[in-house]
Amino acid sequence: MNLNTILQDATQNYWSTGHFNVSNMEQLRAIVSAAEELKTPIMIGLSEGERNFFGLKQAVEMVKVFEEEYSTPIFLNPDHSYSVESAKEAFDAGFNSVHIDLSKLSLEENIKGTKEVVDYVKSKNSDVSVEGELGYLRGKSEVQKEVIEIKEEDLTKPEEAAEFVEKTGIDRFSGAYGNIHGIAVNEPKIDIERIKEIRKILPGNVSLVLHGGSGISEEDMKKAIGAGIANIHVNTDIRVAYTDALRRSLEDNPEQKTPYKIFPPVIEAVQKVVLEKLRLFGSVNKI
Repeated sequence: MNLNTILQDATQNYWSTGHFNVSNMEQLRAIVSAAEELKTPIMIGLSEGERNFFGLKQAVEMVKVFEEEYSTPIFLNPDHSYSVESAKEAFDAGFNSVHIDLSKLSLEENIKGTKEVVDYVKSKNSDVSVEGELGYLRGKSEVQKEVIEIKEEDLTKPEEAAEFVEKTGIDRFSGAYGNIHGIAVNEPKIDIERIKEIRKILPGNVSLVLHGGSGISEEDMKKAIGAGIANIHVNTDIRVAYTDALRRSLEDNPEQKTPYKIFPPVIEAVQKVVLEKLRLFGSVNKI
């Protein structure tokens, strides 16, 4: 199944695909198993740090094995590639989706670098979906013990989004709508009207992406999907479920030294989070 085709269906029928980050095989197994259970395509993301730990080729080959074992379409995405070289490296290693994030640069520099990645990827495989990002997302993919204030200048301007998409040729557009990375003391308030404006101004074949899915309320999540969001990223919730369950497993079994006996409840905890998110996104029985 082609990712862009799936995202178009999600846009037109008001549901969202799930994008979940991994650092190891246990997380990957939990996420893919959840997607298989609910019969939905899934996106697996690895940040630059996660890629360095996991390994580019290792991630690609492991996903291939799961694709052979399950019926779930899996799209491997280099989440937040902060340089043109990083995005190209992941694509050349076999990632079948690309995310180039130059949002910290000027609009002109962002357009130039993003277009370079789009041209490079499309010249080799036109079916691979490329995501670009515009706007400033504060926070980190962790639980943050502070209030994160969103400034007006952080948010994506619809007219700049239109220019960015037109000049880069991206398939997926990621904007700043009041969302943040990670979980903060304050719950972010998503600017649903801004999402609607951007959805209206962008071409119909460009899908909208929402990052920071861990800290967003269920109500805002549903409204965002109704406004046109077709892909939602979740990372911190995965990390929290994993580490909390691992600590409990070790505390409950202090004498246990066998990894395959320690990890089942950890995998189960991550899978539970993913199942809850996918149901919230409306992405059940989509394959």
